[in-house]
Amino acid sequence: MSQRQVLQVFEQYQKSRTQFVQTIAELATRPQNIETLQNAGVMSLLRPLLLDVVPTIQQTTALALGRLANYNDDLAEAVVKGDILPQLVYSLTEQNRFYKKAAAFVLRAVAKHSPALAQAVVDCGALDALVISLEEFDPGVKEAAAWALGYIARHNAHLSQAVVDAGAVPLLVLCIQEPEVALKRIAASALSDIAKHSPELAQTVVDTGAIAHLAQMILNPDAKLKRQVFSALSQISKHSVDLAEMVVEAEIFPAVLACLRDPDEYVRKNVTTLMREITKHTPELSLMIVNAGGVAAVIDYLGDSRGNVRLPGIMMLGYVAAHSENLAMAVIVSKGVPQLAICLSEEPEEHIKAATAWAFGQIGRHTPEHARAVSTANVLPKLLALYMDTDSSEDLQVKAKKALKSILQKCTYLPALEPLLYEAPSNILKHVVCQFSKVLPHDSKARRLFVTSGGLKKVQEIKADPGSALQEYINSINNCYPEEIVRYYSPGYSETLLARVEKYQPV
Repeated sequence: MSQRQVLQVFEQYQKSRTQFVQTIAELATRPQNIETLQNAGVMSLLRPLLLDVVPTIQQTTALALGRLANYNDDLAEAVVKGDILPQLVYSLTEQNRFYKKAAAFVLRAVAKHSPALAQAVVDCGALDALVISLEEFDPGVKEAAAWALGYIARHNAHLSQAVVDAGAVPLLVLCIQEPEVALKRIAASALSDIAKHSPELAQTVVDTGAIAHLAQMILNPDAKLKRQVFSALSQISKHSVDLAEMVVEAEIFPAVLACLRDPDEYVRKNVTTLMREITKHTPELSLMIVNAGGVAAVIDYLGDSRGNVRLPGIMMLGYVAAHSENLAMAVIVSKGVPQLAICLSEEPEEHIKAATAWAFGQIGRHTPEHARAVSTANVLPKLLALYMDTDSSEDLQVKAKKALKSILQKCTYLPALEPLLYEAPSNILKHVVCQFSKVLPHDSKARRLFVTSGGLKKVQEIKADPGSALQEYINSINNCYPEEIVRYYSPGYSETLLARVEKYQPV
């Protein structure tokens, strides 16, 4: 056998290995093939190929493993159990840039599924290797490493702290300053995933100067980058007054309000979320956003949006209104109430209805003027219907009831209260009757209207326990009228009259 024929055997074997891994990598892109590959024992066949003498086979094997591990946690678990991770971590520091990208992809694919799998990635020493990769010259390697670090950090504070301790944050902040948009996106996303867990982690991100660099990108034309930038700023702002003030001091307002009209739905949602996280802290921060035109802009945003993206806007208006009567009046003056009423009617999702009911409670609970603004939008019967609907979730019923009570306790606009006399259950009815008992003694026109509209008759029909608060309120109302009028509208009065007619003997 000649030398050429001997070498041909090796060439043939190499071609077969190459073809095998390329085909597996291709098959792994389609979900319908995954189970068949798993049952055929693909993991144990791929593992030795990671150590192949041919670099392209190593890279394609890593790519195939990444695609498989990305698909479900069983396959990710198989990567961990097959002792594949230490090999990948070793390669991250030794191999060429193509292999590094593929290796980081596998680490990310394993880490994404659960805290336990992410911990397995950390335990095999991946963090140091990934952080070193953030200093690579090739932006693709940096991107793959940043992505993997973000996926590890997103699970919980403990994993996030491990990423911080490995020294990732300053390098991620350098990455958001790189010219490549894809790298900026992933680095901003990773910073967001680190900052979200606790004030301390957010502070770590802030201490490296991240806010200033993120703030410079709020008007970048790339929508996906803006999504991540606003997400990161929101995750920093949400923890404390100090952190929210630092975000505001980066002078992003009023410039960010332009992004509420961005064509990308998630950019709009993340900007609104940022405003919600800032306004919830203090009246001063809320006032700053109101003065920048933030409330009017969010109300317009609610008009242009549908579904879940409305939620942060609804909550933001509630937080602003909760702080003080002046801020609640700013929401009313900007026509927030009719827009929230539309959201309450249009949105089928219960958690959105619950948030809207909560927001109405925050707007209407301050003064009679605030309560009137809410009640004239015909909101009270809707809140009552949600509270009484047996299909409503417990959370929705609780929020609707609480909002109703807080608005009713301030509402002196009787035409809006009257329909509730006929429909409200006794625990709500006492608040309605209480308001009538406060207003009627001082308003003769209202007293007359209350009789002609049938309100007084309805009050006589209410069955209240003697000595109860409800009975007290009914007595207060009855004391506003002559005794014979009260008797005339009491149930059974017509029978009493007829009985008198029968007994009456004409002279």
